[in-house]
Amino acid sequence: MRRLLSGVTVGMLVASSVFVQAQKTTDLKTGGGGSPHVRTEWTIDGANLAVEYGRPFMKGRPEALMMPSGREWRTGADMATIITTDKPLKFGAVSLAPGSYTINTVPGDKEWQIVFGRLEKPGQWGIPYKKELEIGRTAMNVVKSANPIESVTISIDDATGNGAVLRVEWGTARATAPFTIG
Repeated sequence: MRRLLSGVTVGMLVASSVFVQAQKTTDLKTGGGGSPHVRTEWTIDGANLAVEYGRPFMKGRPEALMMPSGREWRTGADMATIITTDKPLKFGAVSLAPGSYTINTVPGDKEWQIVFGRLEKPGQWGIPYKKELEIGRTAMNVVKSANPIESVTISIDDATGNGAVLRVEWGTARATAPFTIG
C-alpha cells in the first residue's frame, strides 16, 4: 500500500510539473527618471520568450495622463519595450518571425491596441513613436480593476494548446492580447 501511494504521489508531481510555466525576472538597471527596468523570460509551448521594459510608477498621477487614450504609448518607461522570441508568434493578423520587436499600445476606454514594430537599434528610445517602423497592430481586451497596480507589469500567461496571452497592467487597466506560437 505504501509503495502504491508513493508511486501515485511521484506520478502526480511529475504530471503537475509538465504544466508549470517557467518564468525568470532579472533586474537590469534604473532609468534616468527612476523607473526600474526588467527582463522577464518565459518558456511556453517550446518557445523562449522575453520582454524587456521600464516599470514606471503611478505615484498618484492620473491614468489618462500616463496612458493617453487614442495615442501610441511606449508601454513602459525610457527605452522601447522589447519582446524577443525564438519561435514564430501570431497576434490576431500580425505575424512575428523569430526575433526582437518593439511593443507599443494604444489605450482606450473599452479596447486597446497592441502595436508591434521593427527594432531599429539596440537601446532604441521609446519616444517619439516611429510609425515608419510599425509592423502591425491588433486589438487587446481591457478591463478595469478595483485593485490598482502601482508599477507597469507585463506578463505572458500560458493558455491551452499552442497559445498564450500577453498581459499589460497599470493603474486600474488590465489589457490582454491572446497569441499563438509556432
